[in-house]
Amino acid sequence: MEHRIVVLGAGYTGAAAAGRIAKRLRREDVTVTLVNAEPDFVERVRLHQIAAGQELKPRPFDEMFAGTGVELKLAKVTAVDVDRKTVAVSAANGLGQEELAYDTLVYALGSGWNDGGVPGTAEHAHEVSSRPGALRLRDRLAALEAGRPVVVVGGGLTGLEAATEIAEARPDLDVSLAARGVLGDWLSEKGRAHLRKVVDRLGITVHEHAAVDAVEADRVTTADGRTVPADVTVWTTGFAVRPIAGATTLELTDGGQIVVDSTMRSVSHPDVYAIGDAAMALGPGDKPLRMSCASGVPMAWQAADAIAARLAGTKVPHIAIRYSQQCISLGRGDALIQFVTAEDQAVEKALTGRMAARYKEMICKGAAWGTANPTLGIPTRRRPVVVSETPSLVAAEAAA
Repeated sequence: MEHRIVVLGAGYTGAAAAGRIAKRLRREDVTVTLVNAEPDFVERVRLHQIAAGQELKPRPFDEMFAGTGVELKLAKVTAVDVDRKTVAVSAANGLGQEELAYDTLVYALGSGWNDGGVPGTAEHAHEVSSRPGALRLRDRLAALEAGRPVVVVGGGLTGLEAATEIAEARPDLDVSLAARGVLGDWLSEKGRAHLRKVVDRLGITVHEHAAVDAVEADRVTTADGRTVPADVTVWTTGFAVRPIAGATTLELTDGGQIVVDSTMRSVSHPDVYAIGDAAMALGPGDKPLRMSCASGVPMAWQAADAIAARLAGTKVPHIAIRYSQQCISLGRGDALIQFVTAEDQAVEKALTGRMAARYKEMICKGAAWGTANPTLGIPTRRRPVVVSETPSLVAAEAAA
């Protein structure tokens, strides 16, 4: 009987995991089903470019996974029952319900925008954490007349990329950025200096120590009473995990992430693996990995290799997940590559300007290529697969 592996979500992590698992295991022994609501891959790290009016190259999944053994199922996940080992899905067109059974589940549903519970955000703010959100923002920006105010709330990587991309694409707009602390306060001195130079060049007004506590149709208000005009508010203060896992019996963090071990396997349900933003995994220094592509892709590799090894009865490999850099695009012709320690703390070394922009573009292209080519040139292993129920595998590992 074939071992049924179901992967939920085809972002960077889910797509990479599905392809890597299919490469690691024999098709006659396993089935790999990748469930996703959209038929093509979304380059999430480029959504700010879509919002600014740029067109991206389409990457259809049926082309990416042709001949790999991965079966793509276009559907929306509506529920997961980890006790019955089933996933409820609805057709992408909204018609029809179906239940998928699994032996091993890879949960990679990722995250969406987080409004933080701030009044008016859900009603009036835009987001760039999803393609539909980026497209809505693109249309809204296109409708703005010259001189109208746009406020980006959030001084993290997403906020910086959105603000600079919009300001560069629409220099006729009045773009401002509201940061909770000092602009780029986590960067090195060199990084902060370059960031300040870029925002000044692009004419972006920076409001520091500006914690926004209300959003209206034409303004945002900060906790210290400042009012900033805004025909368009772009909210980029962080991400929130999808609610599906919260309705299961999986062990979760207070924020709704699935708690996993070093192999990305759920600590409460060993037949479930979680990767990417949906998972709480520890990195160097036993610190939680941040929600990012830089964390998610190595997590996908680890989960895929662990699943293959456990099914094949071989030693489970452990991939070192550590940081080396933070890549921030600052428009199309500029960027900042902030080098960091393994624990993600900035060091003084940084790359800036056009060279950094080319470097960031190479990283983005490499991430997309890696999703379509998940083994990154590693030879396919065709070891005989021991297809058995997960509890048996757990018992075998315990005995070893």
